[in-house]
Amino acid sequence: MFVDLTAAYDTVWHRVLTCKLLRLLPDRHMVHMIMEMVGNRSFTLTTGNGQRSRLRRFKNGVPQGCVLAPLLFNIYISDLPTTISRKYIYAENLEIIHSDGDWQAVQEVLNKDTSTPVEYLQTSKLKLSTTKTVSPVFHLNNKEAKRELKLNFNNETQPSRFETKYLGVTLDRSLTYRRHLESHGKKLISRVAFLRRLADSGWGAGATTLRTATLDLVHSNAEYCALVWSRNPHTRLIDPAINDALQIVTGCLRSTPVDNLPILAGIKPAEIRRDGATLSLTRRAIEPRHLLHSALTCPSSADAQRLKSRHPFVPAAQHLISFSDNNSICAAHWEDHQWNEEWTDNPTRLRILIPDTGTHPLGMTLHRRAWVRLNRLRTGVGRFRSCLYKWGMAFSAASECGAEEQTVDHVVLQCPIHRPPHGLHGLTVLDDETTEWLLNTCPEI
Repeated sequence: MFVDLTAAYDTVWHRVLTCKLLRLLPDRHMVHMIMEMVGNRSFTLTTGNGQRSRLRRFKNGVPQGCVLAPLLFNIYISDLPTTISRKYIYAENLEIIHSDGDWQAVQEVLNKDTSTPVEYLQTSKLKLSTTKTVSPVFHLNNKEAKRELKLNFNNETQPSRFETKYLGVTLDRSLTYRRHLESHGKKLISRVAFLRRLADSGWGAGATTLRTATLDLVHSNAEYCALVWSRNPHTRLIDPAINDALQIVTGCLRSTPVDNLPILAGIKPAEIRRDGATLSLTRRAIEPRHLLHSALTCPSSADAQRLKSRHPFVPAAQHLISFSDNNSICAAHWEDHQWNEEWTDNPTRLRILIPDTGTHPLGMTLHRRAWVRLNRLRTGVGRFRSCLYKWGMAFSAASECGAEEQTVDHVVLQCPIHRPPHGLHGLTVLDDETTEWLLNTCPEI
């Protein structure tokens, strides 16, 4: 059951908070100083016609946005009564969870355990929202797909839901995360459209600006809570939007091999970034005081019985820990190592021009037009006659100089009309002559 507290931070009772702080801290002067910061706050109400109320002082609540507020709220509810079910709380969201093979047993335990926290929360002056409180059911038994639990919460019957949203993640009955990734993919499409406007061919922003915007707008949203769903096959629903963003950063065409885009954009592949986040959490979970320590070090029999197609977190985390030889290496360095190893084994022609991975590939500071032309020369996918002929957009693959086929190798190494001043070597050094050629002499590719 997901219990929602209305305005939880604003309803913290100062008198009760003071008593709990005195039990926790031995110094009453420290408690007095904390309560002065929390309680010494006043407000006035101003209407539209300029009338103002008299100054009033806050008697309840902790200041939202303050670093101290979440810690004080955790202290305020730290004495939640013990229940058979497991309880988890994040900010004002309280979850009461119980698992069992018998539906009737689950229903009885939850009905018993929800009454105790309700009484406690009401005593602590915390307001419950019965309309936002939901009772989702998660299981893999398709025969019981429509089965509902009859739970009483605050003297009201709570209907079961087969899909709910928790902390921005849509949870369905069988935890496939398909609906969550579908909605995430739609959000990413709108953000990629914004990036496309930034990269307008007339005044387009530079590659460094576009790279930063992609990390902030696309990757931050695409990787939200990726530790939960990153091993799910439905991640393919958001990967196309990520690739579109990388194409905008690099200026490459759609026919460009996908594995070339992260190298040119200076952004680690999405799969490696997600595995790195999983490894980072796993390293923290090894510590005995971590919430996931027992689940990671002593997995239960229920974890072993989960469907392999779900790719649960514990086996994936244990595999990553055993796969990373040096446990002291940070997740970011592990990501760099994995990216470099994958790129070393990649047979693509781009590896000749960019042998090593990195966040700032050569040429990112160039003008947008020169940067786009450079990347299309590097990948070999552009408006060359050979490509246009293959796409059905030209009648012939022949070059203007008379060669039978105008490929990127012909343009860079042989063409007497379009060849750059230093040939292939110029694309790996980018001196002034090559940069000038990219801006003014290079054909529109």
